[in-house]
Amino acid sequence: MAHLELVVPTDFGLEGITGGELRRLGYEDVSVENGRVTFSGTEEDICRANFWLRTGSRVRIKVGEFEATTFDELFDRTKALPWADFLPKNARFPVEGRSVQSTLFSVSDCQTIVKKAIVESLKEKHKLNWFPEDGPLMKIEVSLLKDVATLTIDTTGPGLHQRGYRAVGGGAPLKETLAAALLLIARWYPDIALIDPFCGSGTIPIEAALMGHNIAPGLSRGFAAEEWPTIPAELWQKAREEARDLIKDERPDYIIGTDIDPRALRIARSNAEKAGVADSIHFQQSDVKDVQSSKKYGKLITNPPYGERLGEMNELHDLYGELGRLKRELDTWSFYVLTSYPYLERAMGGPATKRRKLYNGTIETQYYQYFGPPPPKRNS
Repeated sequence: MAHLELVVPTDFGLEGITGGELRRLGYEDVSVENGRVTFSGTEEDICRANFWLRTGSRVRIKVGEFEATTFDELFDRTKALPWADFLPKNARFPVEGRSVQSTLFSVSDCQTIVKKAIVESLKEKHKLNWFPEDGPLMKIEVSLLKDVATLTIDTTGPGLHQRGYRAVGGGAPLKETLAAALLLIARWYPDIALIDPFCGSGTIPIEAALMGHNIAPGLSRGFAAEEWPTIPAELWQKAREEARDLIKDERPDYIIGTDIDPRALRIARSNAEKAGVADSIHFQQSDVKDVQSSKKYGKLITNPPYGERLGEMNELHDLYGELGRLKRELDTWSFYVLTSYPYLERAMGGPATKRRKLYNGTIETQYYQYFGPPPPKRNS
């Protein structure tokens, strides 16, 4: 596996953010597509991408891509791919699938066809009639989009949003990859003051602190491909050592997380401790109406309650009204709010500078961005 085409699936709307991450990691042939980003790399790059990507969902190896409108085409073209180059004789290779706007719409049938085709391919290459499937897990996905089948092998295991620090979460916690994306879209940097007045289990402040210390988000977890014989263990060790060497000791300037719920704050503090960034975040119990800051400039980045249940709208009007009041009080700050609440701009006193559609799980939201004035340039 000297040269590979790697695929990073993303949540809707995050493709460009993930593509930017890969370019900053030094990859040049990055292609941004709907729902995924592709780039070329080696086994070493599989390790680096898994450790360092903050907004991608996982890292997959593309084995092949072709048009298929019949089951015979799907079987024959799958069988023709070089599966023996990737899968050892004892590999466990369950097949997952999805189909969107394709003639072959039965996902279960596609999974069965692909599994049979791979087995037949391995039989010919390995000269065996039976495979124990008691070795490393090498999960395969067949994805059909407009009659184009893409076959990939997952290197990640549990999704990249599972950093390893969140043992428990508050109600409807924000996914770590989305929290990181909110920070990157807002162009937050460690020397900029940050407040999240609805921090819940602490995901936004914790992701900010990880960025501020340049801690690789995958450093505290393992990956499926670490068990593969095709990727030498020393490559994973090298990637871990590189990530540890790049950690910055200096603390980010000012990260505050507040919430009215004391239980959520206990969880947030526990999560920050597990992430190794507890000393870089100040968590405080506070109603949004009591939030204040002595900092002249900064960024408020938050994911307030949406009020998805009936009967909550009056409470939300009051809550978002207080957020609008805070914006008028911190009038030199920039505000970034992810919500599905339809009257956010009315509560904030005017239209957002920019809006971006994102999905928080299955909920369609808007990321409202209000840009404050730039701080004065420091004298050199």
